[in-house]
Amino acid sequence: MRPWRGLALLLFGGALCAPLSGAAQQALEVGLEAPEVVRELLERHVRLLRRSDVTMPDAAADRSAMARRVRREVGDLLATEGYFTPTVRIDRSEAGRWVVKVEPGPRTTIAEVTLDFDGEITRAAEQGGDAYLTLLRARWSLPPGVPFRQGDWDAAKQQLLDSVSARRYAAARIVDSRAEIDPERATARLRVRLDSGPAFYLGPLEVSGLQELPADLVQRYSRLRVGEPYDREALLAFQTGLQNTPHFASVIVDVERDPTLAAAVPVRVQVSEARPKHLAFGAGISSNTGLRAEASYRDVNLLRRGWELSTGLRLEQRRQSAYADVFLPPSGNHRDSVGALVDRSDLEGLLVHSQAVGVARNTVRGNIETQLALRLQHERLRPEGGESRSSNTLTANWTWVQRAVDDLLDPTRGYVLEFQVGGGAAMAIADRDFVRLYGRAVRYQPVGERDVLILRGEAGATLADSREGIPQDFLFRTGGAQSVRGYAYQSLGVREGEATVGGRYLGTLSAEYVHWFRPQWGAAVFVDAGDAADVRKDLDFRTGYGVGARWRSPAGPLAVDLAWGHDERRLRLHFGVAIAF
Repeated sequence: MRPWRGLALLLFGGALCAPLSGAAQQALEVGLEAPEVVRELLERHVRLLRRSDVTMPDAAADRSAMARRVRREVGDLLATEGYFTPTVRIDRSEAGRWVVKVEPGPRTTIAEVTLDFDGEITRAAEQGGDAYLTLLRARWSLPPGVPFRQGDWDAAKQQLLDSVSARRYAAARIVDSRAEIDPERATARLRVRLDSGPAFYLGPLEVSGLQELPADLVQRYSRLRVGEPYDREALLAFQTGLQNTPHFASVIVDVERDPTLAAAVPVRVQVSEARPKHLAFGAGISSNTGLRAEASYRDVNLLRRGWELSTGLRLEQRRQSAYADVFLPPSGNHRDSVGALVDRSDLEGLLVHSQAVGVARNTVRGNIETQLALRLQHERLRPEGGESRSSNTLTANWTWVQRAVDDLLDPTRGYVLEFQVGGGAAMAIADRDFVRLYGRAVRYQPVGERDVLILRGEAGATLADSREGIPQDFLFRTGGAQSVRGYAYQSLGVREGEATVGGRYLGTLSAEYVHWFRPQWGAAVFVDAGDAADVRKDLDFRTGYGVGARWRSPAGPLAVDLAWGHDERRLRLHFGVAIAF
């Protein structure tokens, strides 16, 4: 026979046999009888139970092989959950139907755990640091008496390794781990040996990726010190801090876990520079100041020195402003800035023109931020129905803020505290001596799984013989969204002619309950009270209460509130960002 004829017959024969074989096969229904504790696991992972298109093999040998495969798969799967002596039977008495019957047997529990340590960590223990090893053993997540699971066993080893390698011992590794199973007694004996390696200490920064930015810019953001012990969290905090600056598009901070470098391991910082210049336009609307259009420009490498220029123009119906600020690179915890502002506002009959230049130093330590600012300001007031006047002042102001919340943009738990003290002196351009004190507290209390109760209070006092000659920024008005709802923005204060001007005293209180009926949508009920006055005895807390809608936007919760002003006997609609820090 010629070769090509043999190939043709083979192909022809295969084509004829295929449909005949398929016609001989029949569908196979597969059922499961197993305790509830393992039923879901088996149904989710055993292939024969997952499939809906199982066919019965023709040959007896194939059926036996499939049954053995199912028993092996069930046994291996149950072993990962601590069942090492299962009984697996397959009932084939009914034609076209198999029933997999599983008795998992006793679940293995942990009888003994042995954790051994090698490396520098043991020498530290000999020198009085044994409490650390005791703590590691106490935090081991699989103590005697708990069920053995392969997933838990792997997770416990990884957790131990992470705990040791997070501080000092960057090259720590598990050199041996064993789980000795006694199937007859259904017990497990666990043993782990971890080698910490040497203690690591930080060396100098090794920065790569800088092209246009100054070479020392990364160093100025760093709070790491040469010679201090390696701490993974400190490196991650440094990386996050760099990533949050506008200078970099991406940042990676790490060390090489080479024991020979442990005495002074270089900190490798790999950066990718962001685009230095950015022009943006925006539009919006607020019930406080009306329609808004704005343009902003930012250059994060001004004069190729890493200085950040932020300037913009904002046009609102009731307020217009232009500003320019230059932020210098940080020095330790401090960051200095210089800026200028031109502002015009027409609120509640009071027309204010002001121009100011100033310098400031911001300091951040954990969740506490402070600012010391010095400002030279010219202000011209024209109250409707009152006398126009102008003043020049040189003021100093110190601000302390603590933000201990779970999410800065959408807090549901924690608190915010703020305190300010500032003033001016007659000898330093100001028309009179004055001291301004201000405090604010906000509490976010979760209720149930979704809801949150928000409590807010603020108080202020400007200590002076008179409010004349004191800038409006150092006096108080209130009312409007994020203040006392039910009243117009800045409408609660001191009456002068037909206008409302700032007074020397302030007090507000607010309680709000927000129910999130969907992840992005919620509803609120609230009650606000507050007032501003020139004399303490004239403070007459005005009350507003109402309901509102909330939407979680990328910029924070947006609020639309309908509030009833109790004293004015009228409804007002307020809308804007619900959280303002």
